[in-house]
Amino acid sequence: MQRLRELIGVRQTLGDLVRKEMKVRYKSSILGMAWSMLNPLLYMAVFSLVFGIILPNSIPHYPVYILSGLLAWNLFSTSLNVGARAVVDNASLVTKVYFPREILPLSSVGTALVDGGLQTLVLLLFMLLFRSYHPGLNWLLLPLAIFVLLTFTSALAMFVAALNVRYRDTQYLLTIVLLIWFWLTPVVYPSGKLVGKHVFGLSVEKLFMLNPIADVVFAFQRIFYGVVQPPGQPKPVLLPLSVGELAAVLAVVGVLSVVLLYLAWLTYFLRSGDFAEEL
Repeated sequence: MQRLRELIGVRQTLGDLVRKEMKVRYKSSILGMAWSMLNPLLYMAVFSLVFGIILPNSIPHYPVYILSGLLAWNLFSTSLNVGARAVVDNASLVTKVYFPREILPLSSVGTALVDGGLQTLVLLLFMLLFRSYHPGLNWLLLPLAIFVLLTFTSALAMFVAALNVRYRDTQYLLTIVLLIWFWLTPVVYPSGKLVGKHVFGLSVEKLFMLNPIADVVFAFQRIFYGVVQPPGQPKPVLLPLSVGELAAVLAVVGVLSVVLLYLAWLTYFLRSGDFAEEL
């Protein structure tokens, strides 16, 4: 709690690091922060071409579906990619100035959160264009889903940031892990297709629910896409879970994420004393 109070005390420094990261990222860029909105549009265009024309699927309003999943995934993957280099890229600060080192990986999450806010505007625009908005109890999942996403992401960002200081291969291995993780998360294909599938006698649906980011994506899809089984569809597009069941899953993952954050924070704190020497 004392360390937490110290972190709260330097929240302005955390904000400065987020602003610095955004400025460095878009330095000498004509479009600037507009690239944050163009990235999900590019993903959507590519996957719409592949899964809409070349390998056609039957998901109505597919851009809304894919953007709802990408919103959660992009925040997660961007945080980890930037967070892995957070300490190394700020070596001059670490070796010369004292400050709580935890704010370095946390600033990567803050940067991704800014990007996520801009990408949300793109998603809302497509929801309006397709008239695909379904307000109701599903929107009550949003605060819980965001809490779980930020907690789990912050935990992993601290872990990979500390690991990358000693083992620089971490950032390259992370790229491969995230690529595999992406395809093990139902972002571009309908999560409803997992129902009834089995591998080695185990339910694929339950196996996917062991993936914390998949659980968050399930929630984001339910919030923004909304319809589990659109009219005329023979099978559900989304995982056929009620809002209450999704909330219960998120609550469990949230508790586990808090425990993971504590362990990652403790590990990061114990290793931070050696950062200056290892850099």
